[in-house]
Amino acid sequence: MVIRNLSRSSSVRAGALSLGALVLLSSPVAASDVPAEPAPPRPLPAYSSALLDQAGVQVRPGLGAPALPADVSARAWLVADAGTGEVLAARDAHRPLPPASTLKSLFALSTLSRLDPELRHVVAEHELDGVGEGSSMVGVAEGRAYRVADLWRGVFLSSGNDAVHVLAGLNGGLEKTVREMRAKARELGANDTHVVSPDGYDAAGQVSSAYDLAVFGRAGLADPEFARYCSTRVAHFPAGGWSYPIQNTNRLLTGADGVAPYPGLLGVKNGYTSHAGATLISAAQRDGRTLVVSVMNPRGGSGRAVYEEARALLDWGFAAAGKVRPVGSLQPPPKKVRTAPAASPAHAAGQSALAVQPGDSDWPAVLLVVAGSVVLLAGCVVAARRRTVRRRRATVARRTDPERAVE
Repeated sequence: MVIRNLSRSSSVRAGALSLGALVLLSSPVAASDVPAEPAPPRPLPAYSSALLDQAGVQVRPGLGAPALPADVSARAWLVADAGTGEVLAARDAHRPLPPASTLKSLFALSTLSRLDPELRHVVAEHELDGVGEGSSMVGVAEGRAYRVADLWRGVFLSSGNDAVHVLAGLNGGLEKTVREMRAKARELGANDTHVVSPDGYDAAGQVSSAYDLAVFGRAGLADPEFARYCSTRVAHFPAGGWSYPIQNTNRLLTGADGVAPYPGLLGVKNGYTSHAGATLISAAQRDGRTLVVSVMNPRGGSGRAVYEEARALLDWGFAAAGKVRPVGSLQPPPKKVRTAPAASPAHAAGQSALAVQPGDSDWPAVLLVVAGSVVLLAGCVVAARRRTVRRRRATVARRTDPERAVE
């Protein structure tokens, strides 16, 4: 029979081409007229940051989780994993409270990178104007030259408000520095913080929160220069032709005044004013894991209470590894991306179904056009061959049995 002229390989090729056509027709490019299937529901996050908006203690213990220390009296506190940003537990995380000198951590975050640490500067008298009465001081003197790095050690170790004012002056002034600190806080997602004075001295309206202080501590640890300063225990501060030793006022770091040093402590920043009480940002590392803890205004005990409560929370955080579910995150919010305005219907109607987004490669569209052309051509060839076969079969049928001839 003439049908044998259509070989098996030709049949396979025709089948493959037909299958290819079906695949192309079922692809997203050709499916513009087909209603899209509803998207599956998005999985719920492992935790909701709304928990941190609630008053009181927030913790989600799992099997075998240790109990939180019962003697923590601070008005607000927070424990977080510095690596992941996950908040393990907190109390009144977003409660606005005066931060005292822990606000210097935000000052450093917004100003460190703007000043050359090797720059030498002779202090003018007016640069020390406005330093609050009773402020902690490192001993900056007018008419004396200091390197910027010396002044930063005065900030981190001695919590020197005098050093802060000189550095702010080098940065363009107090007002500019305050604006930059506010902007940095928003960039980090620290929306509870309102800066009035860069040194953290008590000022009307100046507040932060346990959440924001932990955010500042975590961001500081990610900056090698910040991390080096905040973990320095002892340094020498210049005084003309000589220098004198200064010691970090963070007692968990140094073990001073009856406070035992905490193993693996990385520092960060402590503070105290009569209005704020004692405040502290601490970070420690153990077994490759880093925790950051913020404590604001313990209500009982001696001046050591803020350190002992931070110690208890650090101990709990390391013991709770893998045994509690997070209640929030210190991760900054995603940056907003500007989107192009929607195209008008008339403009959209004129767009090709194969149009690609700006910056995408044109090759997918080209390949689709080529593939579609090949499929169309192959279909025409197959159809023509089939018509030829039918004609030949009809001719053979007429010759052998005219009554059974079909067309």
